[in-house]
Amino acid sequence: MTAFEFNNSLIGMKPNLQRFAMSLTSDRDTALDLVQDTYLKAITHKDKFVDYTNLKAWVFTIMKNTFINNYRRNVKENTIIDGTQDLFYLNQPHDKGFISPESSYSENEIQKAIESLEDEFRIPFRMLLDGYKYKEIADKLNLNIGTVKSRIFFTRQKLMLMLKDYVR
Repeated sequence: MTAFEFNNSLIGMKPNLQRFAMSLTSDRDTALDLVQDTYLKAITHKDKFVDYTNLKAWVFTIMKNTFINNYRRNVKENTIIDGTQDLFYLNQPHDKGFISPESSYSENEIQKAIESLEDEFRIPFRMLLDGYKYKEIADKLNLNIGTVKSRIFFTRQKLMLMLKDYVR
């Protein structure tokens, strides 16, 4: 296949490529960028195309792989590297957004209820809320993991009774 035939075939696929890109991205501008990236890669790697095979399938595969690679790259870029000792806060959103007065009042009531618990229940529950895993809580408090799980379970039960006005 000559370069002229290759380029003409590629240009003829534009409407199909745009539809496929829209189905992948659901965003017009991103879809157009994906089509452009696909064209660039197809032209750059024309020498890897085997003559008299399915050009359309080859180009659509390039587009699909480009989309997947871009998606993976974006996920990696949005990953937060956590420097804390046990990686408790990895990728946890830190912005709570708008807090209404009612929810702020409710949060204060919940905090008071938690603080009113005995240490044996409050401490493991607080650690769980802070992101510790059951095993880590058990190790830090020198307890069996079953004891930690049951204390957290009973803490939840106590809090539900104490805060029954907040249950929907």
